[in-house]
Amino acid sequence: MSFVAACLQMRSTRSVERNIADFEALAREAVAGGATFLQSPEMSNLVERSRADLFAKISTEDADPFLAAARRLAKEHGVTIHLGSLAIREGDKIANRGFLIGPDGGIVARYDKLHLFDVDLPNGESWRESATYTAGACAVVAPVGDAMLGMGICYDLRFPYLFRAMAEAGADMLSAPACFTKQTGEAHWVVLQRARAIETGSFMISAAQGGTHEDGRETFGHSIIIDPWGRVLAEADDQPGVILAEVDLAKVADARSRIPTMKHTRAISVNVIGGRNREAAE
Repeated sequence: MSFVAACLQMRSTRSVERNIADFEALAREAVAGGATFLQSPEMSNLVERSRADLFAKISTEDADPFLAAARRLAKEHGVTIHLGSLAIREGDKIANRGFLIGPDGGIVARYDKLHLFDVDLPNGESWRESATYTAGACAVVAPVGDAMLGMGICYDLRFPYLFRAMAEAGADMLSAPACFTKQTGEAHWVVLQRARAIETGSFMISAAQGGTHEDGRETFGHSIIIDPWGRVLAEADDQPGVILAEVDLAKVADARSRIPTMKHTRAISVNVIGGRNREAAE
């Protein structure tokens, strides 16, 4: 089985309505290019640094206009749409939630980001996602035609055990759609994406936010599609746009037969000899 996948690189604004219009325009461009699987970035519906403004502008899942627009578009064109994530109101916090929407417009799967980005970067940026967002409880693998997609989001990319677990559960395509900071993206984005593909013998498909946003943050962009041998099939720059690549599932079996690490996994116990007393140090 093969099909054309598209990453829709966005520069989401502080306006949900404008972001919907931008998403729809990119989606139609991707469909015109032959894509039947479309993926948008993390926080497609809104990029807003102010917690108060973020809460004021987002909706619960059943009332979210971006999700409704994506479902209509998927049904109109008979394509699968993976919304990398939307900010969804969940009580007094927000879910960073990805959605997989089938060609009939139905929601096939939901995934809430597992790993929250609580870091202080060398350039002075400080992020505390756990103050605003609630973490997910489990990984998700869901069907895209004859393929199986493992759904990650952004910071999840740095945790290889998650992608290994999804591949072992049957995923032959993996994803980490993102709103990666420019600083960390320049250092790590491409190498981490390629590593996750190579480690699991899977396609890696990750749409991204790119450029300077209205709230002042800078994101790296470089939406990317990688084959199971680690070859970059398509990569964007930092501008909004569409990248396309063929996903040939036969390449998954080929990569995994060449280097069968999936069959060689062993449970590991660690024997620590000497070294500092970690408990005392903490």
